Amino acid sequence: MLKTQKHGHFGANPIPDDRNYNVIYGFGYAKYIHQSYGVHQELSVFVPKEDSAKISILKLKNITPHKKKLRLYYYAKMVLGEDEIKTDGYEAVKYKVNNNMLEVKNLYCSEFQDTVGFISSSEKIKSYTGDKKFFFGKGGISNPDGITKTALNNDSGLGTKSCAVIEIDVEIESFSEKEISFVLGATDSEIETKDLAYKYSKVNNCNEELRKVKKYWEELLGKVKVQTPVESINIMLNGWAMYQTISSRLLGRSGYYQSGGAYGFRDQLQDALCTKYIDPQILKKQIIKHSEHQFIEGDVEHWWHDELERGIRTRFSDDLLWLPYAVIEYIEFTGDTSILEIETNYLKGDKLEDSVDEKYDKYMPSEIKENIYMHCMRAIKKALNFGENGLPKIGSGDWNDGFSEVGNKGKGESIWLGFFLYSILDSAKGDGGKSTTKSFQINNEQDKMITEDLDLENIKEELKKSLNKNGWDGRWYKRAYMDNGDVLGSMENEECRIDGISQSWSVISGAGDNDKKYISMQSLETHLVDKELGIIKLLDPPFGKGDLEPGYIKAYMPGVRENGGQYTHAAVWAIIAENILGFGDKSVVLYKMINPIEHSRVKDAANKYKVEPYVIPADIYGSNNLAGRGGWTWYTGSSSWFYKAGIEYILGLKIEGDKLQINPCIPKDWKEFKLKYEYKNTIYDITVKNPEGKEKSDNIELFINGEKTEESFVRIKNDGNRYEILAILK
Repeated sequence: MLKTQKHGHFGANPIPDDRNYNVIYGFGYAKYIHQSYGVHQELSVFVPKEDSAKISILKLKNITPHKKKLRLYYYAKMVLGEDEIKTDGYEAVKYKVNNNMLEVKNLYCSEFQDTVGFISSSEKIKSYTGDKKFFFGKGGISNPDGITKTALNNDSGLGTKSCAVIEIDVEIESFSEKEISFVLGATDSEIETKDLAYKYSKVNNCNEELRKVKKYWEELLGKVKVQTPVESINIMLNGWAMYQTISSRLLGRSGYYQSGGAYGFRDQLQDALCTKYIDPQILKKQIIKHSEHQFIEGDVEHWWHDELERGIRTRFSDDLLWLPYAVIEYIEFTGDTSILEIETNYLKGDKLEDSVDEKYDKYMPSEIKENIYMHCMRAIKKALNFGENGLPKIGSGDWNDGFSEVGNKGKGESIWLGFFLYSILDSAKGDGGKSTTKSFQINNEQDKMITEDLDLENIKEELKKSLNKNGWDGRWYKRAYMDNGDVLGSMENEECRIDGISQSWSVISGAGDNDKKYISMQSLETHLVDKELGIIKLLDPPFGKGDLEPGYIKAYMPGVRENGGQYTHAAVWAIIAENILGFGDKSVVLYKMINPIEHSRVKDAANKYKVEPYVIPADIYGSNNLAGRGGWTWYTGSSSWFYKAGIEYILGLKIEGDKLQINPCIPKDWKEFKLKYEYKNTIYDITVKNPEGKEKSDNIELFINGEKTEESFVRIKNDGNRYEILAILK
C-alpha cells in the first residue's frame, strides 16, 4: 500500500480506485500495472527458483514536473504455524537494524519454533509494527489508521492480534523513476534469513532472479508445443495446464481454496503422470517418495505432511492402487525397469481397529525395506478384497471421498474401483499369469513369496465377469453397492441414477463388454452432458432429501462439487473414453466444453463463471442460481489429466521406450495440426495431415526428414539433431 503526502492511496491497494488496472499473469510471475496521482506503477511479484521468499519489485515513475514524496507500507499476516487463531498473540516481530529486516518468530508452537519469517526492502525501514489492531484501527484493511500516523509504533505485537508491517519513505524527482524491492520469506535459521534479506536488498539481484525464473519455465514448458485449429486448446496445452500442475500441485501443494501443503497419496501420483513428457524423473521421484508412505500391510497414508512426519491412515480403497498404476505408466513410457529394484522403507503404525475409519498420527519409517516391485504387489494383494457381488470393497471411500458411508461397515462394493483394479491386473501376463506383469519382473525368490499364491489372470477374468453381470444396470454401469444393499447409479433410484466414472472407466480399463461400453457412454452423453451450461456432470440427479445416505457428499448443495456438478477430473476421463472409442468429433467438442477459456470468451459468460480463465477448475456448479460458476481453481488433479487427454489421446503422441508413435483421434474437419517434442537435446517437429477427414485411422503413413518409413513408429534418438516427422492419416 502506498500513500502520498495528501493521504491518497495507490498501488496494490485492498480497495481499488476507479482507474484501470492491468494484470499480466505469466509463468512464474504476475505483474500489476496502474497509474494514479501522477505516478505510473508496475508491481512484479514472483518466487525465486531456489530461495524461500516472495519478491515484489515495485517500479514507480513520476510523470509530473513535480517531485513526489511517497510513503509505502508492506503488510503481511504471518502464521508460522497451523492456523491464525492458534498463533495470534504468540508471534513477535523484531527489527534488525543492521540487516534492515523485520524478523518474525512464533514463540508458542514447538513444531515451528525454528522457523524465522522476515520482511525486508531495498529501502531503509523507517518504522514497523506487529500489532494488527494498532495498524488497522477503525479503518480496517481498506483504509488503515496506521497510515495516517507520523510513524508506526515499533511494537513487537506479542500478546496482541499479530501482523508484520513495515514503512518506508521515498522521493522521486520529476519525470524520474525508481525501483524498490520488498521481500517476504521464511527460513530455518536467522543466518539464512539475514542472507536472503541482504541478497534481495539489491534490486539488480531481484531482476536477475526474475529473469532466471522466466527462463526456467520457458525451457521446461517448451519441451512440448502444439498448434491445432483450436486456439483455446493451444493456450492450455502450451504451458498453462502443465504450469498449474507443477506449480500448484507438485511444488506448492496449495491453492486459494485449499492451502494445506500436504502430499496426497493418490493426488500427487496422478499429478505426476503428465510430467513424463517434459521430465520422466519427476514421475520417478514421486513414485519413490510415495512408496515410503506405504505400510507393510499394503495400505497407505491418505495424506501426510513431510515437515511434521504426520499423516492419516484410512480405509480408502483406491489410494494404494495408484502406486502400481503410476509405476506401469512410468515403465511403459521410459522402458526403465530398474525402478522396480529400488528399495524403500515401509511405515510403521498400528492397524486401524474395526470400528475406526481413519487415524491421524505420527508414522515413522520401519526397519522393513523392500523394492518397488514388492511395494506394488503388496498394494495389489491388499486391494483384492471382494464382496458378495464379486466386486472390490469400497471401504470408507474410493476415488470419490464423499462416498464415506457407502461401505465403511465392510460390505459395500465399488464398480468403478473394479474397473480401475482391472486396468492394473490387465497388465498381468507371463509365468502362467500368476505373478508378473508386462511392466513388473520378479527378480528373486523373496519377491515370489508375496505373489506365489496370486493367480492374477484368473482374478482379472472373474472380476470382468462380475463387472459386466453385477455391475450392469441395463443401460449403464452401476456405481456402487452400499453396506445395506442399496445401489448407487441405478435407474431405479430417485437420486444418483447414473455416475459418469463407471461408464468412462469401463472403456479406459477395457473391461466393459463391447456393446455395453458404447451403450453406457451414450447414456453418459444423454444424462450427464449439459451443453447449455457447457459442463459434464459427475452424477445425476444430485443427492438431496432422498433416502440414500452415501456419506458427506450429501452435505454439498445439489449441483455443487461432487454432488451433481461437473467434477472436472471425471469429465476428462469421459473425454478419454470417447477418444478410445474413436469419436474424435465428440471428444474435442467435450474437451473444448471443459476448457476454462471457453467459459470466459464474453463478458456475460465470464461474469457467470467468475474464476480464472487460464487454469483448470476442480468443479463447475451444475444447478440453480450457481449453475455455470467455477469453483476450486488451481489445486485440482484435473490439470494433469487434462494435459494427458490432449497430448496423448486427442493429438496421439505416444512414447514407449525409444519408440515415438502418432495415433491421433481428432475431428474430421481438422486437416492438419503440429506438435514439437523435445527429447533431451533432440527436437522432433511433427506435422499430422488429415486429407480424407478421418477421426481415427489404423493406417498412418510416416515420413522422417522426407523419407517414408515402413515402420509404425519413429525411433527416438538423443543425437542433438532436429527431425521433421510427417504423419498422414489414410
